[in-house]
Parts: sequence; structure tokens; C-alpha cells
Amino acid sequence: MKVSEVMTRNVETITPDQPVSEAAGFMLSADTGSIPVLENDRLVGMITDRDIAVRGVANGRGPDTSVRELMTSDIVSVRDTDDVSEAAARMSEAQVRRVPVVDSDERLCGIVSLGDLSRETDGNNAALALEGVSQPGGQHQQ
Repeated sequence: MKVSEVMTRNVETITPDQPVSEAAGFMLSADTGSIPVLENDRLVGMITDRDIAVRGVANGRGPDTSVRELMTSDIVSVRDTDDVSEAAARMSEAQVRRVPVVDSDERLCGIVSLGDLSRETDGNNAALALEGVSQPGGQHQQ
């Protein structure tokens, strides 16, 4: 099964120059913990609720801080044509719960999450991804 068959489409995005208060508002309305960051129609990062809380608020940053200042720019992504087992393995290795999905032109076309893997596959792929996510890790990423 391909990632394109299980991913969530029509993902809310934000630009690096928007304030983190807007990112937080998007997360609230979409009931999600992360938003892909696009610049000139290209994926340049991810911002998470954790980025806002830990890199932002805990360090005295206010709601007008730009997304660029708090986002993770070294992101893991998968292709829409990748097999879901490959996506699960990448999520496990990177210890992330969700990854942006790009097409052959490197344009964002969706997100695949642990929930997508557990709902749409036999559960083995979600278990593989969750195994890595559950391991003690190093630096926080996406």
C-alpha cells in the first residue's frame, strides 16, 4: 500500500514569517499538534505545539515571534509513492509521530501520522513506527 492511499490531504500550512500565535490558532482549529511550514510553495520546516511551548514560551518568546525562529527545519518527509512500511520505518528511525508527504516535485501533498497508519493498514506499520517513537531519544524534531 502506498502512502498516498493513507495520508491526510488538505493540510493547513503556514509561512515562516507568520507569528507563532497564528500557528497555534491553526493547530487549535484543526485539532492537530503540528503544521508544515511552506516558503515559495516549498516545504521548509514543521512547527509543533511543543516547539511553541519549549523553544518559545519556556525561553520567554512571545506570540509575535516568527514561525521561522521556532520551527524545525531539518525535517523528515516521505514521498506519496513510498510504501507505507517505508514511511513507518522512517518515522521509527526519526522518532516522529507524523511526517509530511511530498510529491515528485517536492511539493507538499499531505501528512501521514501514526493514526493514519493504524486506521488504514493491518497495524504492523503503526506498531513499527510507534516502537521507534517510544524509545528514549535525543534532540526533539518535528
